[in-house]
Amino acid sequence: MSTREAFLTRVRQAVAEGNRAGAVPAQPERGNVGYQGAGADPVQRFCTELAAAGGKGYVAADADAVMQIVQQIVQSISAKRVLLSSGGLVDRLNLSAKLKQNDLQVATLDDAQKDTKDVFFAADVGITNVHRLIAETGTVVMATRPHEPRSVSLLPPVHIALAERSQLLPDLFDLFDLFSPLANSGKSAPPSCLSLITGPSKTGDIELRLVTGVHGPGEVHVILYGA
Repeated sequence: MSTREAFLTRVRQAVAEGNRAGAVPAQPERGNVGYQGAGADPVQRFCTELAAAGGKGYVAADADAVMQIVQQIVQSISAKRVLLSSGGLVDRLNLSAKLKQNDLQVATLDDAQKDTKDVFFAADVGITNVHRLIAETGTVVMATRPHEPRSVSLLPPVHIALAERSQLLPDLFDLFDLFSPLANSGKSAPPSCLSLITGPSKTGDIELRLVTGVHGPGEVHVILYGA
């Protein structure tokens, strides 16, 4: 048998095999398959995973510690303009007034609406609340709302996210369980948009080289308050 004939024979056999009626075995119940959790120390796990993704995590015991960390980050990059979202820890910690005491130009969402979107693009740092944190992957979960637009975490080159210990979830499965009918009995639906941010923005589109900060912030800092 020639090489050509041997090749065609293998093709015919493969086609014949492929044309057989297939049988797919039933899939077992998932149970905890795929669930990783966060180990004994979810806070440490989150900070470790965030660092592995290129971000930086901090633990702050009180409001003064949060402010000290924010000031250190702002000073380290010589930032002059800060954009704040509203609600949550941003308001409760009175960040706007405290940052203005440090001779920083502080803009809120109200200012951004008055001065068009130029305020978003001019900011050196964007400070936001979070919806949840995922310890397993070091992921920040942002929920799009009128007082929490994606622009604050997306446009400034540096993003500082503020979170409480109670917002830290062990695993990604736990996030989506929050919106299951069994968990919330139909009382709440997911936000219109959930953004999962794992470290700084990255892309490998340019000659297959990993570049950060192209489609979003080049730095992501997460401060865990009360942990």
